[in-house]
Amino acid sequence: MDKELRQKILTLLDQHRIMTIATLRPDGWPQATTVGYANDGLTLYFLCGLDSQKAVNLTLDDRVSLTVDHDTPQVMEISGLSMAARARPVADAAQAQRALDLLMRRYPEQTGLPLPMPSPNDVRIFHVTPVVISVLDYSKGFGHTDLIQCD
Repeated sequence: MDKELRQKILTLLDQHRIMTIATLRPDGWPQATTVGYANDGLTLYFLCGLDSQKAVNLTLDDRVSLTVDHDTPQVMEISGLSMAARARPVADAAQAQRALDLLMRRYPEQTGLPLPMPSPNDVRIFHVTPVVISVLDYSKGFGHTDLIQCD
C-alpha cells in the first residue's frame, strides 16, 4: 500500500468515531447498523451486546462491509472510506481491555462524567481486519475512488 494513501486512510479513521457496518442475517439479508469504533492502525474495534443481531450474524459469517464518512455541504468535498473486512471476536482478555480503553479515549468529552463502561465479559468485542479498502475523494473528481487490496 502506498505510504501517502495509508496516511490518508489513517487520518480519516482518526477523524471519526462512528461507522456503519453491514453484516449478513441468517435469512441472507444484509443488516446495516451504526456503531462506535476505535482503531489501532488499520485494525478497527467495536462492541455490541452479547446477544445482539450483529453478534448473532457474525457467528455465522464474519464478512462485513463498513463505511466511515461525514456529511458535507458541498458535493465535491465528499470523502470517506468503505471496507470489505473480517470481524472476529476478541478472545484475549488483555486485547479486549485494550479495545475498551481505545474506545473510551475516542470520547474525551465523557471525562469526569459518570459513564457506565461495560467489562469485556458484558459485551462482545470485535476486531475488524480490512481485506479491501476503498478511499472516496470527490476533490479528485466526481466519484473518485482509490481501491486498495490488503494483505
